[in-house]
Amino acid sequence: MKIEYMSIDLETFSSIDISKCGVYKYAESPDAEMLLFACSVNGGPVTVYDIANGERVPEEILAALSDESVTKWAYNAAFERVFLSIWLRRNHPQHFSSYSIDGDTVGDYLDPSSWRCSMVWSAYMGLPLSLEGVGAVLGLEEQKLKEGKALIKYFCKPCATTKANGGRTRNLPKHDPEKWETFKKYNQRDVEVEMSIQHRLSRFPVPDFIWEEYRLDQEINDRGILLDMKVVENAIRFDAFSKTALMAAMKDKTGLENPNSIQQMKEWLANKGINTDSLDKKAVAELLKIVPEDVADILRLRQQLAKSSVKKYQAMQASACADGRARGMFQFYGANRSGRWAGRIIQLQNLPQNHLSDLEEARSVVKSGDYELMNMLYEDVPDTLSQLIRTAFIPRPRFKFIVSDFSAIEARVIAWLAGEMWRLRVFKEGGDIYCASASQMFHVPVEKHGRNAHLRQKGKIAELALGYGGSVGALKSMGALEMGLAEEELQPLVDAWRSSNQNIVQFWWDVDRAVKETVKMRISTETHGIRFIYRSGLLFIELPSGRRLFYAKPKIGENRFGGEVVTYESIGTNKKWERIESYGPKFVENIVQAVSRDILCHAMRTLSHCFICGHVHDELIIESSMGVDLGAVCEQMGRTPPWIPGLDLRADGFETMFYKKN
Repeated sequence: MKIEYMSIDLETFSSIDISKCGVYKYAESPDAEMLLFACSVNGGPVTVYDIANGERVPEEILAALSDESVTKWAYNAAFERVFLSIWLRRNHPQHFSSYSIDGDTVGDYLDPSSWRCSMVWSAYMGLPLSLEGVGAVLGLEEQKLKEGKALIKYFCKPCATTKANGGRTRNLPKHDPEKWETFKKYNQRDVEVEMSIQHRLSRFPVPDFIWEEYRLDQEINDRGILLDMKVVENAIRFDAFSKTALMAAMKDKTGLENPNSIQQMKEWLANKGINTDSLDKKAVAELLKIVPEDVADILRLRQQLAKSSVKKYQAMQASACADGRARGMFQFYGANRSGRWAGRIIQLQNLPQNHLSDLEEARSVVKSGDYELMNMLYEDVPDTLSQLIRTAFIPRPRFKFIVSDFSAIEARVIAWLAGEMWRLRVFKEGGDIYCASASQMFHVPVEKHGRNAHLRQKGKIAELALGYGGSVGALKSMGALEMGLAEEELQPLVDAWRSSNQNIVQFWWDVDRAVKETVKMRISTETHGIRFIYRSGLLFIELPSGRRLFYAKPKIGENRFGGEVVTYESIGTNKKWERIESYGPKFVENIVQAVSRDILCHAMRTLSHCFICGHVHDELIIESSMGVDLGAVCEQMGRTPPWIPGLDLRADGFETMFYKKN
């Protein structure tokens, strides 16, 4: 029988903690081994191969793992593909083949082209990312066995040594044959659930171009990004020295046993006549404005002590593979409302910014390992280490980084969709949108370093806070009051922005009306080139790229003000499946962010001949040979996709020998 497709699930052991290190480091651990291999061929019954007890996977299945004509399905397929890559190389090298070219760093892994991920399919449909969650939401007959977590802890992870277990460091099948039989059923059930998900979602297939994006995502994750381990290890050491010195200074100045204790610090402040409900970052910033200088010194020391920058360095140290590269940093479709990526492990999506004027010098001090010099040159060592986190990412020898990103991508997209012509002219002419916005709002010329320059900040905060229906509360959340705006200025600022962007405001409510009409009447509607479709209990929003956003079980509800609102089921802020309210501006935010994401994907495909090793929001990090031209990369990145004609894009970039914000 010719194998056309397979559904696979693995159970494995490794002493590495996968939650901290990721699958790449986990799989390459010397003690990593396969325990169970469950597989269905061409939709047939699931067979579990008990590798731990000496059973062998048939040769035709092993050969199919690297056969590009055979489609391999798994839930979170990245795990199966990466683990099988290492396992095949070690145990069945004749069945391993890679997809690398000279100079690439993906050579240890199977080509992702023929792999498909049911988790990506679920995320594309707006469903939960966990197999258990998807099964529950879809109401499948086959549900993931609840004993799974306990069985994984027992067989797949090292165990504590005790007298009762004879001092062993792990549990084998022979230590509890009954549990092992249940574990085999669990392995089989996971494949059955995964196949049921495919069957249930078969009416809504993932478009081929999304699978092409997934393949490119897997390639970027396989490539990884090199870490300067001297910087990483010295930063961790410097942080320990700094924390010890800060703690000693605080103990000496306060007399407290543990100045890091919130309760003890509150009591100390109360004895000074200062009462506070919180010592979080915002509360401390407010206190610093009013407390005496001796108390302010203590609060500043506490701020330094509370810096958690070392956690990023520790994540780097934990996840670095044998070749020094961190892999698996990006989760495709991690944000299922827009389809954007989510950061994993080191979390490149939320790295601190760098503002040091002598960034390279500070980095060289850390790399040298001279803590005394660091302490002498920089008053706030934790903050300096925080600003240096990005610089731990480096290109390999004889290469450089080209870092290129889109300029004001969401502002451009919303202007194009809404037909806000004055904004489109600003972008076409290469103007500053913050100055232009302020000029439009206040009816005077605004120049960044010239006439009415003080108004630019108001234009900036209005742009950042108000594009998706935000009002006074959004301005406050963006720090308007801290920037010096008065409370009474905020509502006029909202009014001025909306008055200057009437087409965007109209776009919000046109989308709101279209969604409500679609849900009420169960028909298709269209506005501003966006289609809204109701089918099989789902609301689809079809984007210009052809990609769709999905909203499960939409209906018309009532909000807390008694107004009409659209609700749908999704993962809420508490990570649970629940009913969520939405309205025009919020749907517009989803649309704009999704279109921006599609533009980034178009750029990634355009530049796929380059060694893309990372991406953050609307920015690409490319590891390139020294002769690659920066201008050519930015020009290619800035090409407008054919499905959004007339949108002026601009990509700016720089070359560097370590990652940073320019």
